[in-house]
Amino acid sequence: MSVSVSRPTAEILVSVVEAQAAGQRVVVTQGQQEVTTTQAAKMLGMSRPQVGKLLDQGKLPFRLVGTHHRIPVAAIQAFLAIESKRQHAAMAELIALQNELGLTE
Repeated sequence: MSVSVSRPTAEILVSVVEAQAAGQRVVVTQGQQEVTTTQAAKMLGMSRPQVGKLLDQGKLPFRLVGTHHRIPVAAIQAFLAIESKRQHAAMAELIALQNELGLTE
């Protein structure tokens, strides 16, 4: 079976496959610029109440539509990038401490 796609579509597919192969997270939002707290929770890999805490702490920007929160996808991606850097720095600190204490095998 073969499938024909346009060049722009093929380029998008190649970039998705390359990102996944490099271990990067790929997020497809179907053109949405904002998501609900439930959708944000799925994107962040956490529970909806945890997303609510991030909103309350000001760590994720949002707007209200009636009583419902809408979170920009770009803000979620930025949060994930910041958290990834923070986690890598913490891991490097732990490794340095482990080496300093002679706990390596």
